[in-house]
Amino acid sequence: MDIRLSRYQCISLDQIQSSCGFPNSLSVDDITGEKFFSRRLFFPFGSRIRRTPFSQIRCSSVERGLQPRPKPKPSNSELNVENESQENGRRLRKPISELCGQIEKLVLFKRYHEALELFEILEMQGAYGLDSETYDALVSACIGLKSIRGVKKVYNYMINTGFDPDEYLRNRVLLMHVKCGMMIDARRLFDEMPEKNIFSWNTIIWGLVDAGDYFEAFQLFLTMWQEFSDAESRMFVTMIQASAGLGLIFTGRQLHSCLLKTGVGGDVFVACALISMYSKCGSIEDAQCVFDQMPEKTTVGWNSIIAGYALHGYSEEALSMYHEMRDSGVKIDHFTFSTIIRICARLASLEHAKQAHAALVRHGFGLDIVANTALVDLYSKWGRIENARHVFDMMPHKNVISWNALIAGYGNHGRGVEAVEMFEQMLRGSTVPNHVTFLAVLSACSYSGLSDCGWEIFESMSRDHKIKPRAMHYACMIELLGREGLLDEAFALIRDAPFEPTVNMWAALLTACRVHKNLELGKFAAEKLYGMGPEKLSNYVVLLNIYNSSGRFEEAAAVTHTLKRRGLRMLSACSWIEIKKQPYGFLSGDKWHPRSKEIYQKLEDLMLEISKHGYIPHERFLLPDVDEQEGHVLLYHSEKLAIAFGLISTSDWTPLQIVQSHRICDDCHTAIKLIALVTRREIVVRDASRFHHFKDGSCSCGDYW
Repeated sequence: MDIRLSRYQCISLDQIQSSCGFPNSLSVDDITGEKFFSRRLFFPFGSRIRRTPFSQIRCSSVERGLQPRPKPKPSNSELNVENESQENGRRLRKPISELCGQIEKLVLFKRYHEALELFEILEMQGAYGLDSETYDALVSACIGLKSIRGVKKVYNYMINTGFDPDEYLRNRVLLMHVKCGMMIDARRLFDEMPEKNIFSWNTIIWGLVDAGDYFEAFQLFLTMWQEFSDAESRMFVTMIQASAGLGLIFTGRQLHSCLLKTGVGGDVFVACALISMYSKCGSIEDAQCVFDQMPEKTTVGWNSIIAGYALHGYSEEALSMYHEMRDSGVKIDHFTFSTIIRICARLASLEHAKQAHAALVRHGFGLDIVANTALVDLYSKWGRIENARHVFDMMPHKNVISWNALIAGYGNHGRGVEAVEMFEQMLRGSTVPNHVTFLAVLSACSYSGLSDCGWEIFESMSRDHKIKPRAMHYACMIELLGREGLLDEAFALIRDAPFEPTVNMWAALLTACRVHKNLELGKFAAEKLYGMGPEKLSNYVVLLNIYNSSGRFEEAAAVTHTLKRRGLRMLSACSWIEIKKQPYGFLSGDKWHPRSKEIYQKLEDLMLEISKHGYIPHERFLLPDVDEQEGHVLLYHSEKLAIAFGLISTSDWTPLQIVQSHRICDDCHTAIKLIALVTRREIVVRDASRFHHFKDGSCSCGDYW
């Protein structure tokens, strides 16, 4: 049977509740200091505002013996009309009740789309009243789908039909708005609620914290505390998260003290929130203290303290905590593995990463999207792009972060063609790219010199994907132009950008000026950089080497004087290589290694061999990031020593993986290309700029870095 659907008019929440207002909010300056919290964040444990219980309220007319006015008896004709209308109502309610029952059953089986479709059919047939159970089911459907359209339809229907929800359903409607991110409407609903219980306060405050509105959350929390003088552990967890979001350790400590006084300090979830808060606020010692006092150390607790150490760069301590967690017998989950994999990436420990990968599969998380994405990122960052691709291909489900990790990996390894192919494959699928995706693929195009492809993708951002290019995307295009020697066009792109040029944009132009020896434009770019943000030593060093390479030694001396006057000095470059699961570090001219004699002999043999292929030391270059003293030991730079040690410590077919703390200098770059040629080894150097894959006398960067 065809159902004639009338046109549905959606009434906005703003029209229904136009008279609502927000309470006055505190200023940012008032709430960020300790003065505010010492004055306002006071917890009066002994005081409680007393209210008359609802059960004690009585109707005054009944107490006085007053009776309602008697109604006149209806006539026979009126009785007949009333009976007929009741019969018609019963006939109408029967199909409506069946629809309501079907909606509730569909929601029970989590078939939310079908439930909302049935509701729309019911809605368009007429303004029939629904009961609380049906509304409760519709609320669950909207939350399950996070459907803003569904929220508006259900709530407007509730208002239009004159339904008066009870306290439970009011709280559910409030939760529905919060879960769907409609915080403005949620706040208005909260302010208009005739009665608010602890669940109402928890819901709105949690929503504000989740939306990042920490100041307003604290304001409401203080108001709630004055009314209830009590809070659940869940509320304290929320406010601890707000303290972490604001970075206010003083406030977090006040909440911690309050928790101890109320006796919920030993709650596992509270302890985990405290560990996370102290870690994010920079006090790993307090985080460790909370962890040590936990009566039962759960998986979440271990994960929190490990993540805290990793956050502050204590990678070895984090790895040690992981080993303690494993030995304690606590269950290890996918979050643990994803954290450990990222720690291994920071430690440059490929062997530890492989062990973590094996444990990941062994514990049944081989298909987990978060952990596998971390693996793709790790293998990409440490020169094993084929391993990264294998992990990616084996993933049954991929999100945008997974695609971004692989595209960026191909780009960093100088394999721009593969990066663009993966980007196009992503577009053909159902994954929607974001600004990080475009940064990855544009970087790949700039690293590989794919000019036409890069410009097409750049222009498609706003044209096809409605993503406004940011400064980082412009920096990629400036580097792409600079690689081709189009310095005037690169400068014009900076000048015509729709925002103020950033440090990265000027730095990209300065690098192009160094490569193409454009002294005047390089000097102009350097002057722009000096006045922007924190001073970066590498920019001074780039300008210094532009002067040196052009024979402008007086200007070079002036730059050196400026560095000394401003107290800027580059730390000695350091290189690492991992041999048989053991990392080894080298400084330039380092002779502390037990096998130093063998290392230096091997390096001298290599220098003699590559000199036959045209190698001449570039003595005038200190670039990019080496200091003056290292110029005197040019033949014994740290990366050369690490490579020599790797060659005498591994078999002839083993690739070498080197990590450099600075950008590789021009002399070492030339030497390593020839070393890879004469030894027939593949050498991968990860410096502060990018990956360099040396093979058969060439480098993946195309001599532009």
